[in-house]
Amino acid sequence: MPRHISLMLKLTPILLAIGYALLSYQFSSWRLKRELDERSTRLADPRLREISKRMAKVLDLEDIPVHLYEVEAINGLAAPDGRIFITRGFYQKYRAGEVTAEELASVIAHELGHVSLGHTKRRMIDFSGQNAIRVALSSLLGRLIPVAAVGIWVANILTSLLAARLSRADEYEADAYAASLLTASGIGTEPQKSLFRKLEALSGGGLRGGAAWLMSHPSTADRITAIETLEDKWRGQIR
Repeated sequence: MPRHISLMLKLTPILLAIGYALLSYQFSSWRLKRELDERSTRLADPRLREISKRMAKVLDLEDIPVHLYEVEAINGLAAPDGRIFITRGFYQKYRAGEVTAEELASVIAHELGHVSLGHTKRRMIDFSGQNAIRVALSSLLGRLIPVAAVGIWVANILTSLLAARLSRADEYEADAYAASLLTASGIGTEPQKSLFRKLEALSGGGLRGGAAWLMSHPSTADRITAIETLEDKWRGQIR
């Protein structure tokens, strides 16, 4: 068999995986957009809008539109189209006095970080890349491990670990962006750190329950340490 045909046959599964991943992502994005359009409205809370305007002024923006997503989970969301959402469950905690306006503003700043740093768009590339890696690893491990199912299982674990590492990196970057924006807006980082502690308590010390915002994120202690390291760095620059 000619070498170029052999090469094409080897690459075909990977190319098909990338194509499938792109189509899946586009469909998921369309379905999410429709869901958000149908189940959300512009957040009209005066206090939260006032704080959002303070952050917008730092960014030289007229406003930071925030939408209320009608689900009970405690979560914030940066949609692929750049819109920022707070869930009804999160907003109810604020209305009940369990979360302050400044703490909720730290979530808005964090999600804005995902948008501004290009994380929401980059996830499409990561998603397709991970699928290609999964196929390539499955093929390679299938030759090395006699039981095909075991090779696929190992490939899925390795790909999931890679995805988790990429996700954690994005979260640290969004945290740093939020810390900088909150500080420049006169809010400071204390609400950001106190919210992390509250969300861990809401989840019962684990990842079950209401605090969905913690599920794909680094540990609370590590996130707080990273923010405090930033603060030390900023203080050192002022001296």
